[in-house]
Amino acid sequence: DAAINPGNSGGPLLDSQGKLIGVNTMILSPSGASSGVGFAVPADTVRRVVNQLIRHGKVIKPSLGVNCAADQQARQLGLDGVLVLSVVPGSGADRAGLEGVSKSAWGEVSLGDEIVRVNGEEVKSAEDIISVLELCEVDTLAKVTVRRKGKLVSLDVPLQARAE
Repeated sequence: DAAINPGNSGGPLLDSQGKLIGVNTMILSPSGASSGVGFAVPADTVRRVVNQLIRHGKVIKPSLGVNCAADQQARQLGLDGVLVLSVVPGSGADRAGLEGVSKSAWGEVSLGDEIVRVNGEEVKSAEDIISVLELCEVDTLAKVTVRRKGKLVSLDVPLQARAE
């Protein structure tokens, strides 16, 4: 436990052995004093972001190249994973063969792929996918498991820079 006082935001957060474990950012204090809940950015996150800033001058976030349904919509459809609404043409997801929602000439709607795992991690929300991808590099492959027509299919998806 460490108090975050005015002026030490941005300072190191150390463990009992003196190892850097984070960077202090702010405190949530109902009283305005140095008591409350302190927040810090984990050291691994700082290291990853700083390395990208040095190499590229900005943070580059990887993307699969899909547009997903809102998590609530997927739950209403009885899905546990993340429903792919559409696939960005030319994206890694497109090259890997992910499928979005489609409509036949007769107006029949077919659900797209349901993403259930990314790099071995179970995903239940778009936020889960983002959290897993934050640990990946652009131009690498993500192992994506989807449920398609009731069967699990594993795909290697090339990651690209997310459009900002």
